[in-house]
Amino acid sequence: MKRLACLFLSLAAVSAWAGEPFTAWVVGVTDGDTVTVLLRDEKRPIRVRLASIDAPEKAQAFGQVCRQALAGKVFKQDVTVRPIPGDDHDQYGRLVATLEFQGSDINLAQVKEGCAWHYTEFARRNQSAEAFAAYATAEQQARATRIGLWSDREPVKPSEFRRGQK
Repeated sequence: MKRLACLFLSLAAVSAWAGEPFTAWVVGVTDGDTVTVLLRDEKRPIRVRLASIDAPEKAQAFGQVCRQALAGKVFKQDVTVRPIPGDDHDQYGRLVATLEFQGSDINLAQVKEGCAWHYTEFARRNQSAEAFAAYATAEQQARATRIGLWSDREPVKPSEFRRGQK
């Protein structure tokens, strides 16, 4: 029986990495676009990079605000993790995915609240036309209403901020 349980957990972990959606418990929020999750009954954490968005870095203006906004939505919650087919890991080994909580697209919610840019360079290759349009519209509305990071006169994209830190 113990072997069967171990086999089941191993298969669950493999399916999580094979692009299939899975449910996980959020145990950490690194910044506005990165969380750490655990599969139930498994000890190994999985770092997840939210797909199609780019949130301010922790040391950047609005970095902590956007991290807290994400934590307020998902920390200590069960979420559905939907890996991006064919593009499911980033250069740091994080699983790239869309998070859903109670039917809501958390990645999109971060953009709507002015806590992330729509990361179009990556989104073009993995978002449906409908999702791409929804994220683009959300960013335009956040900019127009000057909420979150858009209240700054000249917000700096995280990619530019990272280049300046090297």
